[in-house]
Amino acid sequence: MVKPNRAYINDLARQRILRLFALAVETIHTDPALANRYVEIALRISMRTRVRIPKELKRNLCRGCNSLLYPGITSRVRISASRSPHLSVTCLNCGSVRRYVLNKRR
Repeated sequence: MVKPNRAYINDLARQRILRLFALAVETIHTDPALANRYVEIALRISMRTRVRIPKELKRNLCRGCNSLLYPGITSRVRISASRSPHLSVTCLNCGSVRRYVLNKRR
């Protein structure tokens, strides 16, 4: 039996991860538990195949509970000018906060 090519496996895993995140965003309005299940499956595929989740998708994950962060439904987004200007994203499931520094150039 022929063993599949590693590049082929990585590409297939990346496609599945992207598709699962797209499905999670589509279903977050109707069924948040199903959306979190899609994210959980995507994380498991990423760990099993050792494929990194893209940075723009990783920002939509809570580090505390691994749920999908969608503004207004599962997260709260605030802009703060105190100290250094930053964007605060609070998970409404577990309460963890992530801060992203805002540069003046952007």
